[in-house]
Amino acid sequence: MKVLVVDDDVVSRMVLMHLIDSCGPFEIVEAEDGADAWQQLEAGLRPAICFCDLRMPRLSGMELLQRVKRHPELQAMPFVLVTSATDGDTVQLASEGGAAGYVVKPFQAEQVRVHLARFLAPPAPPIPDEVDHLAETPAATQLRLGINAERLLVYLGGFQSQLATAGEELHQLLARGAQHEARLRLERLHTGCVTLGLHGAAAGLQALVAGQLSVTAVQAVLSDVVRAVEHQSSLARLALR
Repeated sequence: MKVLVVDDDVVSRMVLMHLIDSCGPFEIVEAEDGADAWQQLEAGLRPAICFCDLRMPRLSGMELLQRVKRHPELQAMPFVLVTSATDGDTVQLASEGGAAGYVVKPFQAEQVRVHLARFLAPPAPPIPDEVDHLAETPAATQLRLGINAERLLVYLGGFQSQLATAGEELHQLLARGAQHEARLRLERLHTGCVTLGLHGAAAGLQALVAGQLSVTAVQAVLSDVVRAVEHQSSLARLALR
């Protein structure tokens, strides 16, 4: 699976290549700027996805995007812009021009991983009846986080409140086709599950994020996560007696 990385800054290019490599077994092809990338594409390179810097000499990321979208063999390739936080207006124009999304410097692994998830085999989701049993014991979570049972209950209660609002937010995002934003929201919930030792629920969210999102699938997995939080809260309360 080829991934094309286009950036005239060699350090940024190396950092992005490292993050892509950490996400899975990808063959990474690099280009020194937009013109170099276009030459490789014209010569027959057909990557599965392209990460391209926005501001480059000779041929900018926006100009390369326009050429890619006019090419019948390349127009379906996901084209992800690499940009700074100050390029909001340009990113909006690029999205309207067909860009699949963007990552913002300095890079974060989750920003990159969300664009590569479609090319990775999703992990097998846990059997629903086993979600609770895959969780860490409350005592182990307390020891790992350096907290007591009362504080763990506060964390679990706060996370449960977050889950209560997440369902409606995700429904609205998916209703307007905002798959990327929905995945980012689910990634944050996944981080919460990992932090609280809810490994079964975390695996369910990870499997969900890796596939095409639907309202039905999201609701089913969130129900499992809520159940896991409630089960863990009941165990933590028992420990206080």
